Amino acid sequence: MGLNMRSGHQGTGPGAITPDGCAVQLYSRLPAGEEPDIIAGAVPAGAHILELGCGVGRMTHPLLERGFTVTAVDESAEMLARVRGARTICSAIEDLDLGGTFDVVLLASFLVHSGDVEVRRGLLRTCVRHVVDGGCVLIQREGEDYHADLPRERMDPRGFTLRIVSSEPVGDGVNSVRAEYEFPDAVWTQTFLARPLTEEQFEEALVEAGLKVDKYLTDDRIWVRAVPAGGE
Repeated sequence: MGLNMRSGHQGTGPGAITPDGCAVQLYSRLPAGEEPDIIAGAVPAGAHILELGCGVGRMTHPLLERGFTVTAVDESAEMLARVRGARTICSAIEDLDLGGTFDVVLLASFLVHSGDVEVRRGLLRTCVRHVVDGGCVLIQREGEDYHADLPRERMDPRGFTLRIVSSEPVGDGVNSVRAEYEFPDAVWTQTFLARPLTEEQFEEALVEAGLKVDKYLTDDRIWVRAVPAGGE
């Protein structure tokens, strides 16, 4: 477990752990929540979605059930083995070039907050490279209080507790975040690097990549619809 771990990232608990500290069994248990409905409400019915960082298919499967076609990308073969009903591609997101475009590109799981600026640029370039003219990119940002008011915990009605234990600066505007997921029969932890971005910094990163905000989709401004800067 945890072999070839990405620098600054670590995971503990039962089963396979990906290089960024994600536990495959843990993510197989986590619910999708309201996210598939947010996505479905922001894009055309039946759209072809390129999902970057799909994991075990936590959002892939609900999106398929809602009538979308999904191409699911993840760098973890163990994660992709859990995905059903979608075309799957095992690749690092920043290296991806499928030679085609999609109605919607989805970059969720706070990936835009990568601690490595060059990785973030690569992620956003991949989004731009794969979105069709007139299409959109859906991005999930951290909430305003994500790195504040810690520790905090949320008891999910489905029987587990999520704790954000700490977020400590490690230099260059990057924080080391530790999360714990406690189930009745198992506990997983994940430590990862994240770069907090103000709304202004986030929008500047989009502009640098050739995107612009079309609409903030949720009141907390966590979910964003972006479009190519040259588009309507």
